[in-house]
Amino acid sequence: MNATERQSYRGSEAAIPWRAEVADANGEPRAAGLDAARPGIAEWIRREAAIAWAACGAFEWVALGYLGVTSVLIVMFAENLLHPLRLVAVQAIVAAMILILCWVEARTTERAFRNSEMESRTDRNVCPAAAQTSWHFWRHWYPHLFFLFCFEELGEFMHLVVPRWQDAKLIAADYWLTGVHPTVWLEQFATPGRNDFMQFVYLTYFTYLLVVGGVLYYRRDWRGYWSVMTYSAVGYAIGYVIAIFFPIESPWFSMAGAWHAPLQGGPVTATINFIEHYGRVRGAAFPSEHVAGSVAALWGAWRHRRWLFWVMAPLVTCMCVSTVWGRYHYVVDVFGGMVTGTLGYVIGRWLMKARGAVTTEM
Repeated sequence: MNATERQSYRGSEAAIPWRAEVADANGEPRAAGLDAARPGIAEWIRREAAIAWAACGAFEWVALGYLGVTSVLIVMFAENLLHPLRLVAVQAIVAAMILILCWVEARTTERAFRNSEMESRTDRNVCPAAAQTSWHFWRHWYPHLFFLFCFEELGEFMHLVVPRWQDAKLIAADYWLTGVHPTVWLEQFATPGRNDFMQFVYLTYFTYLLVVGGVLYYRRDWRGYWSVMTYSAVGYAIGYVIAIFFPIESPWFSMAGAWHAPLQGGPVTATINFIEHYGRVRGAAFPSEHVAGSVAALWGAWRHRRWLFWVMAPLVTCMCVSTVWGRYHYVVDVFGGMVTGTLGYVIGRWLMKARGAVTTEM
């Protein structure tokens, strides 16, 4: 919130009549009560909602847009869901939480500005409130939780529009591209050591956005930070919507039994088997969100921290191979993830040029 907005806010705050007096039938003054309070409350809600929306940046535009699109799809195809009302309610709660988080962070920033003004007038130190630091942190890091929520929720949407899995199309496409079934063909090269290495690079996916974002956050490069989050949000949102309209189960399910044995490895393989057991989403394999998210983060590193790009590039390349090696994705999924991740970068850069794309400059 800039200085002009703060002055406007303080002026409008003073103008709101929280209590008024009106004359009764005998001409005596009396409290207006609920009739007068209602316009005041309505105005307060309108003003606070405007503050919350003004505190939203490009990332929130994408996140709330995605929630809006999926909510419309839930209503349109409600007959294909067991609990459509519950899903819409969850979507609304998540959207409300995003807006509340932006609103609270804006309010704490406003209070910090007032404290700094007090300090300058009284020449005394006013320590920044712990709440301000806490809200600033969550305001910047909640996108990671949002991505996790959206991916886990996709399991509910796999047959929202199309009732049957479409894996046969991608199995045929893989065979046309390579002349083999890649997940089956790669089994001949499997050893416990190679399996552990491939599972390790597969796990590195979870660190890419954290590392790029962490470096930018530490350097207080807020525009760079929110740019990378927006690249990722756009790439993920495109991939999520494609997955809803084109449900792919993944080789792990559709080709189960085509290989001779499960992949054997060491502690890394055991770790990822544990994670997949409790966190696997059946479906949403095309395009690969692992690849889309990694490519979007890699583009972010190229744009904002070039040295980090060269560190990440070999890992991202190996990670793309590991998605097929581990039987999680078809080769076509990987190409699809590269395209959607790159689209996320291109569209995200365009969004970041809009006015208000970055609202946190502390």
